Formats: sequence, C-alpha cells, structure tokens
Amino acid sequence: MKKLISNWKMSVVGMSLLALVACGGGVTDSTSGSTEDSNQVEVESGEEVEVDESEQIAVGILHSLSGTMAMSETSLRDAELLAIEEINAAGGVLGKELVPIIEDGASDWPTFTERATKLLQQDQVDVVFGGWTSASRKAMLPVFEENNGLLFYPVQYEGMEASPNIFYTGAAPNQQIVPAVDWLLENKGTEFFLLGSDYVFPRLANAIIKAQLEENGATLVDEQYTPMGHTDYNTVISRIRDSKPQVIFNTLNGDSNVAFFKQLSDAGITSDDVTVLSVSVAEEEIRGIGADVLEGHYASWNYYQTTETPENETFVAKYKEVYGEERVTGDPIEAAYLAVHLWALAVEAAGTTEVDAVKAAAAGIEFEGPGGPVKVDGDNQHIYKTVRIGEVTAEGQFNEVWDSGDPVKPDPFLEGYEWASGISSSVAQ
Repeated sequence: MKKLISNWKMSVVGMSLLALVACGGGVTDSTSGSTEDSNQVEVESGEEVEVDESEQIAVGILHSLSGTMAMSETSLRDAELLAIEEINAAGGVLGKELVPIIEDGASDWPTFTERATKLLQQDQVDVVFGGWTSASRKAMLPVFEENNGLLFYPVQYEGMEASPNIFYTGAAPNQQIVPAVDWLLENKGTEFFLLGSDYVFPRLANAIIKAQLEENGATLVDEQYTPMGHTDYNTVISRIRDSKPQVIFNTLNGDSNVAFFKQLSDAGITSDDVTVLSVSVAEEEIRGIGADVLEGHYASWNYYQTTETPENETFVAKYKEVYGEERVTGDPIEAAYLAVHLWALAVEAAGTTEVDAVKAAAAGIEFEGPGGPVKVDGDNQHIYKTVRIGEVTAEGQFNEVWDSGDPVKPDPFLEGYEWASGISSSVAQ
C-alpha cells in the first residue's frame, strides 16, 4: 500500500535522506552552521512524497524550529535525522527504510497539539520523536494517549509523570536535579536563589529543590520566574545583588538564557561571585550565550561532548561531518539520537511497529550510547543513565567534575526519597 504525504518547502540536512518530508509553513534550518557545510535536500512547496508501506516506515519529528526554543530544538531534529540515516544505511527497520516527516512546533504549545494530531491521524506515523519543554510534552500527551500513538521525549524534565504512550530518554529528576543539589550543597554553598521560566518544569523542579533544601537545613534566599522568551533581567539581577546567594539554580529555558547570562556578566557578576548551575544550558546554548560569559559556571547533565567513550568519539565525528565542524553535541542531542536507536531496537525485537507490541518489547532494551550504556526501565519507560556535573570551560565545552559512576535507575516520582513524598502525592496524573 502507498500513501501520499503533502509537504511544505524546507531546507533539510542529511546524507541520503532524499525522501525527507517537512510540513509546517516554510521552516528552514535555523542553526548557526553554514548551509554550504552540509548536504542540503530541498523539498518544493506543494509536492507530495509517496511512502510505500511495504518498503518504508513513516516516522514523525516534532520540534520547535522557530520561536524562542529553536536555538535548542533544531539540533535535536538534526540528531534524529543522523540516527535515521545510520539505521537506513544498516538496512532499515524490519528491512524497511525510515522516512521522516518533520513538523515545526513553533515554540507554541497548542501548535504541538495540532501537529502531533496531524502526524498520528493524517500521516499515520508509527512513532514521533519530539518536544523539549514540559509544556510541549503535556500538550502532546493526551493526543498520544487518545490515539494510542508513541512519543519518544528526549529532554530532562521534572518527573512526576509516566504515560503509557511516552518513552522518556532524558533525565528523570533523580538523574539530574537531585544529585546536582547534593553536589552544590557539598561543594558550593547552602544559600540558594531559584530562577526559572514560568511554566511547569521550573516550578515543579523548584518544588523538588525546596523540599531537598529543607531536608538538608539549607536556605532559600529568593525564587523568581519570568515568562518564556523574557529578555530583561535587570530586576532579577538587582534581587540577586540584594540577597547575595552562594548558588543560583537556573531553570530558564530557550533564549532567555542568553539575555540572563549576558546581563549578569554586564553587571559585573561572575562565577567568582556566585555559582550558577543550569539544567537547560548545554553546548549548543553555550554557543549562543558565549563561553566567555559562562566560563566557571556549571550544568548537570548525563552527557557532554567531552564524555570519553569510544562511541562518543564516533558520534561527535559523524555529527560534525554531516552538519559542520563548528557544530557541537550535547545532552539533549544525545538523548534524541538515543531515542531513535532505542525505538528501532524495540521494533526489531517486537517484529512489528504496532505500539503495544513495541512497548512490551522495549522493556530491558540496552544500547551502548555516546554517553555510556543505557537501558529502558520497563516499569516506567524511562532509561537508566549516568549522571554528570560539568564546569564550562573557555573553549565552550564542559570539564566533568563529578559523575555517578554507574547508570542510575530512573525514579520519576522520587519514591526513593522520603522528603519528596509530599511532592509526588500532590501531583495529579
């Protein structure tokens, strides 16, 4: 059986992804890399791409390729395309070629709902790889549950969720937030200023942090939120000056990070004065903010471009070969890349792309990723991951200062922490 899928014009990166489909109104490659550095495949507006279901499998990619989150999410699309190319070059999945259908969530949560619905109902994709913010994930969640679709969500988040229709390949809070706070308390101070964008992830992450600080007898000196895309941090910086925290735990997202860090530096406040630890600033964001501004500050992730594994050496080399030497990898990029490979392995194990069979087969699936070994937890569809804390260097990379050693079992509801029991029970699922 064949089906036709309409496209809108888009410039896309790939090596042999000639069947690439893009929908969403004239999206272009918004990364800072030169288009001449990559193989570009152009799909003309109004064309239709024929997908032969006997030989091809349609998969969805849904990220913000425009708006405040584009600086972060565009690279996730690129990582997913790289994984798809690798899988196709190795013979595909169940002997079939993967055909990606790309949509732009446009940093707008209702748009994520609309585009997810289109991918599942109109394009009839077998899986979607997408999202960054928890707001986008929560906007998509009911669509996948109502249509029994499958979403692979590739970014760290606040936890307190386990949907039967979502696989979470980013960190659960016990694989990023909780160990970061423990490390800060031991190494950087006990007086915390919490700063975040005003939506679900920062607010729930900070609820976790506040409970953890209270458990450890630490002090919350202030807590501030700004809208997504906010760019004036003068008032926030004045509050930082007044409260004199030892640590700023930063859950800002998107290009608000650019404005905050540059204005903090312009105000003469450096890493010598206060430690800022971020959980949404990776190597891609360092490029946009500037290593000179971020040097000496920290981030908590499960992977860095500098992570020393043979698999990472190969991954970084491939990524740069395809997208340009100036491009960087980072934790969400690696998690997006992992997602495609884990889904492909689960489909091969199931012998079908049927959602319920794939979910059952995914339990216990292991993959040797760039950041080390990962394994799907069959109980909650999160993955075991190694935790790492890194310091930003002058070269725009991370110097790893701590890691968990072995991969950490995901605990999205923080059931293993008595002090978090009130948080978990207060969140309606």
